[in-house]
Amino acid sequence: MQKTSKIILGIDPGTVIMGYGLIKLTGNQMELIEMGTLKFSAKLEPYERLKKIQQKITEIIQMQKPVCMAIEAPFFGKNVQSMLKLGRAQGVAIASAMHEGIDVFEYAPKKIKQSVTGNGNAGKEQVYKMLQHLLQLKNKPASFDASDALAVAVCHHFQNCGIHNNAIAKSKDWKDFLQKNPERLKK
Repeated sequence: MQKTSKIILGIDPGTVIMGYGLIKLTGNQMELIEMGTLKFSAKLEPYERLKKIQQKITEIIQMQKPVCMAIEAPFFGKNVQSMLKLGRAQGVAIASAMHEGIDVFEYAPKKIKQSVTGNGNAGKEQVYKMLQHLLQLKNKPASFDASDALAVAVCHHFQNCGIHNNAIAKSKDWKDFLQKNPERLKK
């Protein structure tokens, strides 16, 4: 019996640098397809950057055929202008995915970190180290925007169809969880 596979697209939104990551799932096996960043000149008019975001997201979706897109929710900072710009970039990415007919899921930054590392306050380096372990990554990304996007995709897998849903619900305690999920134990 052949296992079916599916692809999840993760997005770390931004108007100058937007991270993306794609993972392929075959059964419970998770594999990196691609991760990278979309860089847009800060000299471009804001609406031109939004247009380029729409074009690039659409291009990735059409080329890779993900079943869904997971995106990081904007965090609430003190700079209202930055929040507005980030929200626009996120909205364009979401609209692009919806236009292509794929479902969109949104996760708060703390939820992503908690899901991937077990610590909602983990730093970018710690998140990357866990991704490195989970996906056997060799090279450090040029930008943490790419690994952050990959973390969003992995978070979605864990939250909706991965080990968290299956194992935690059925585990009696930590010992039982670790017996059912030996790959989660750091040595």
